[in-house]
Amino acid sequence: MRHHHQYLMIPGPTPVPQTVALAGAAPMINHRGPEFGELLKEATRGLQEILKTRNTVLTFPAAGTGAMEAAAVNLTTPGERVLVGVAGEFGARFAEILRVGGADVAIVKSEPGYPVSPEAIRDALRKDRSITTVVITHNETSTGVTMDLAGIRAVIDREDVLLVVDAVSSAGAIDIETDGWGIDVLVTASQKALMCPPGLAFVTVSPKAWDRVEKTRARSVYFSFANARKFLEKPTPQTPYTPAVSLLFSLREAVRQILAEGLDAVFARHALLARATRAGMRALGLELLAADEWASNTVTAVKLPAGVDGHKLLEMLRDRYGVILAGGMGELAGKIFRIGHVGAVNWSDIVVTLSALQMALAGLGVKAAHGAAVAAAERVFSEQGWPL
Repeated sequence: MRHHHQYLMIPGPTPVPQTVALAGAAPMINHRGPEFGELLKEATRGLQEILKTRNTVLTFPAAGTGAMEAAAVNLTTPGERVLVGVAGEFGARFAEILRVGGADVAIVKSEPGYPVSPEAIRDALRKDRSITTVVITHNETSTGVTMDLAGIRAVIDREDVLLVVDAVSSAGAIDIETDGWGIDVLVTASQKALMCPPGLAFVTVSPKAWDRVEKTRARSVYFSFANARKFLEKPTPQTPYTPAVSLLFSLREAVRQILAEGLDAVFARHALLARATRAGMRALGLELLAADEWASNTVTAVKLPAGVDGHKLLEMLRDRYGVILAGGMGELAGKIFRIGHVGAVNWSDIVVTLSALQMALAGLGVKAAHGAAVAAAERVFSEQGWPL
């Protein structure tokens, strides 16, 4: 039987609350008029609050990768030495974007399931004084690992070195002190913790990063930070080119919901859902890719048990139980599966996912005591006194 209701448990795009989806169905407005100015102003202020920053927040109609490209073309010049921390596929993507843009890219790589450590970044910076920019993925979706941003910032001891952070899969779910930690440029997108459809990308730019932008000739018209700021600072805030108006209506509603729940409550919910998911996996005898110490609160990467075909497992979960999980990426394809628990996700979604997973695995010959995964998650929830 095909399921009317699907449990979308991937790290993005994430489930969109009905109210957020309906907000996007509002009648079209003039993107140069006062209503749009109010819309952009409220959405931008809300993002500043979520990201804990007073820095400029620029909005582009793009995927998160578009924001990464925007950072590359506004902050670096061809031949410039850039250090990229790579803990998986998305770190590798940022390195590739910078390379294509002409930067001279140095890489610090961690083993799958391990973070890029502050020490590794510090050593690379000490070895090479020509590095002008450090680029790090905060939360590596492909491996379910979160980097220590505050620790990485602390080892960048040269005034002129910018810290650029890919927070596409963490912003709004995992606490980020953008200003407190001295993050110069942060990029994120609408379709993860911000509970919106895909299509909006956001970039925060610090005063120090603006100095760099002013000295660097942007190698893009569409993604020009200087141009975007000029339009944002008009008496009626605007964007240089046609914005994704409907998505901004959705974003405003989503931001209101996040702030109404309270940031600390949102972060605590994500941490608890991640812990319950990991407990459920262990109860099934499955091995996690990342240690709890740096495991992500938005996605859990699980090693496939010996003899289980990952493609078959995901197919069975989708067709029989209506639960959608993600496979491995790059070198981890066919070796892991990933459970997203980010955005508009609650305890009941975790319980359904764990139950379906246990039944699907049993169908593929991996047996565990009935209800073991759900029981383990329930213990985590009740110990924490759910609801929070």
